[in-house]
Amino acid sequence: MTLVCGTAGYDGTQFKGILASEYNIQVNKTSRNSVLVQSNINNTRSDVAHLIRVLAEIAGEVDRGLAQGGSNARQTFEARVKSLMKDVPDLPNFSHFHPSFRSDAGDKTNEGDIRSGFYAAYDVAGCEHIRLNDPEIDRRLKAGPELVSANFVIPYPPGFPIMVPGQVITQETIDFMRKLDVKEIHGYDAKEGLKLVRAEALAKLGRPRPGAQPKLKAAS
Repeated sequence: MTLVCGTAGYDGTQFKGILASEYNIQVNKTSRNSVLVQSNINNTRSDVAHLIRVLAEIAGEVDRGLAQGGSNARQTFEARVKSLMKDVPDLPNFSHFHPSFRSDAGDKTNEGDIRSGFYAAYDVAGCEHIRLNDPEIDRRLKAGPELVSANFVIPYPPGFPIMVPGQVITQETIDFMRKLDVKEIHGYDAKEGLKLVRAEALAKLGRPRPGAQPKLKAAS
């Protein structure tokens, strides 16, 4: 069961903490504006009644706070609800792999060699870090060289990659990252910034290896 808590001014992480610390209710997953509650064969009618009572109690506290806080409190609350329910960043679409990881992919697909991209991250000298709000990010998005991810970057929630090794990072992805306010982003350290494959390393990866033979294409 999905409980939308954003309309009460709580993000999923906040609401999960309140339910756990004050009411001993554990939730399964969280999102920016909701929590996921799961029931099983061990739950009883009284468990459901407890949950309903708790939700009514929290709703009452929100209403009382708004009634006592005046117009300033209501404006702050409405701005918070808007940020949680309407100003939600759109998930970016996958862009494409850098040409260095697309040696035989053709023009009609955006597939690439993610394995080579993954291992490129282990070449310390071939990688660099740029902080998310550094003007260099914006300059390179406009003028190049392209920003190529060296990591899987997985914000939670939602819990799936918005960048993969070897992927060219677009303005859409950067905008999404800058709007995120979740606490967990696997593969990204805010102090160091985005981990990228350097242009020099990409140039080396894109060169044909000595003695390499072109792959045979299947007969049509």
